[in-house]
Amino acid sequence: MKKPLFVATVITLSALTLVGCAKKEAPPDPVRAVRTITVSGSETVAAHEYAAEIRARTESRLGFRVGGKLQSRSVNLGDSVKAGQVLAQLDAQDLRLGQEAARAALAAAQTNLDQVSADYKRFKELRDQGFIGAAELERRDTAMKTARAQLDQAKAQASVQGNQAGYASLVAEAAGVVTAVEAEPGQVVGAGTPVVRLAHDGPRDAVFSVPEDRIGALRQLIGQVGGVTLQPWGEGQPVKATVREVAAAADPVTRTFLVKADLGNAAVRLGQSANVSVSGPAVAGVIRLPLTAVGETKGQTVVWLLDRGTMTVRSQPVAVAGADGNTVVIAQGVKPGDEVVVAGIHVLTAGLKVKPFVETQVASAAGKVIPASASAPAPAASR
Repeated sequence: MKKPLFVATVITLSALTLVGCAKKEAPPDPVRAVRTITVSGSETVAAHEYAAEIRARTESRLGFRVGGKLQSRSVNLGDSVKAGQVLAQLDAQDLRLGQEAARAALAAAQTNLDQVSADYKRFKELRDQGFIGAAELERRDTAMKTARAQLDQAKAQASVQGNQAGYASLVAEAAGVVTAVEAEPGQVVGAGTPVVRLAHDGPRDAVFSVPEDRIGALRQLIGQVGGVTLQPWGEGQPVKATVREVAAAADPVTRTFLVKADLGNAAVRLGQSANVSVSGPAVAGVIRLPLTAVGETKGQTVVWLLDRGTMTVRSQPVAVAGADGNTVVIAQGVKPGDEVVVAGIHVLTAGLKVKPFVETQVASAAGKVIPASASAPAPAASR
């Protein structure tokens, strides 16, 4: 009688073991909430912005015409100067000595010419009386011409030395602002060595650099009034500018091309920074999407489209034409009317069930209304 009881016990234990080893079913994936937008084509204007600096139309690097020791400099960086104002002074002792030597040589040449002219006059009288021959008179005439040429040479040399002495003073040729100082008192400078840099008062330019692929568009704007717009940094109203010059060769370091836009007499400061905006032609039917809508799957740029009928999502490869701020321009892959997921794409998979994201309002203890997601968990009940 014990055998049937033993068999029943074994069968019961085996059944319990099989039940315990059976694979449990995984819980279903949660239905994720997604935020979407409906694609629509719009007209847009492509604009490119560049960092610019305000400079004077004319900026001169001023230096002495003669070399010497810099004795004094009467201007500093940022000083405003007037036309004719003395900016710096050389030690002119040697130049004054040269000027005195030239004056002495001029006096000697004048005295020599007077002596030779008197001799020629006497010898001409003797020739008229027949006491000397024609050859002797010709020698006296040649000596007088030589003395006259020497006098002319001495006059020219005296003028040169006088100018050299005057070049010991560096004078501003126009009113402006000192934008750089390149030599200090006590320094020995050569002729033409820059001492100060002077930005002339008058028209201003916005100077900026552009890459090589934008050179053609900028050259088409040369001379077009208001072709570009300048926005000074900080406070200031936008200013219309006209492109007047585009560099023919690239900068050897940056490989960019320098562009100058005429601002006329706009109320801008020298050295001020600004943004230059260059607008292109209007293009219709452009599709823009937020950056958060674009991702990458298996090396492809994709967006996720929502199928309203089945409430599932699928990936759609797209071609990106460019970026503009926080949006991207889509060249192909989507069309107006498509519903694109713009938030949470990193957790999506093909065929995943989703639901629309709906914002609700939750009242706080302070009486303020706080937006909350419909998919957010409900607050715990108080005990």
